[in-house]
Amino acid sequence: MEPDDALNIAGNFLPLSELLIRFLIDFVSVVLLVRFIYYPVHKQKDYLFTFFLFNILIFIICAFLSSSRIKLGFAFGLFAIFSIFRYRTVTIPVKEMGYFFVCITSAVLNALVWNEMNYGLLLGANVIILALVLVLDRYITINHENYKEITYEKIDLIKPSMRAELLADLAQRTGLPVHRVEIIDINFLRNTATVHAFYYSKDVEQTAKRVGV
Repeated sequence: MEPDDALNIAGNFLPLSELLIRFLIDFVSVVLLVRFIYYPVHKQKDYLFTFFLFNILIFIICAFLSSSRIKLGFAFGLFAIFSIFRYRTVTIPVKEMGYFFVCITSAVLNALVWNEMNYGLLLGANVIILALVLVLDRYITINHENYKEITYEKIDLIKPSMRAELLADLAQRTGLPVHRVEIIDINFLRNTATVHAFYYSKDVEQTAKRVGV
């Protein structure tokens, strides 16, 4: 084969058989990631459509622009574009954003990896990514410090000397393992105080704006 012919092949689209194999690997990978790793824990059905759609679209785009001369720059360009989504659209939770980027990474990896790479290595790379996500999301857990904003009427307990009694009362009345509080506002006319009651939980919870106890 002449050098010019080799360069021409490198710049053409992937052969159909190879494209189908890569797509099958990518599709199985994203199904395992979204349906069997993400959804059983987080139960956010609205994100499933986005995860699948972006993965498939990115794979198709990468596959049709898979010239060896633009692979690296194109891959970095994709990450640069999608990295600003969090700042230009409705805020996406951090964990969902992580899954979102894993879906993009899987599509780019399976579509743009060099043709000479053994399919066993490609499968191994996908397995490693899925295993890391599974372990990090399911088995390595760190408690989050959440808080409730509470309108509190026992204003005599907000004194620094009564902090232990305040913590015990908040824990007993809210049923939460409150370990510290912050006094946000004091209203002597109504004999109430606004406090933030902090407690540890495995999940990040939305803050209640005002809870009266």
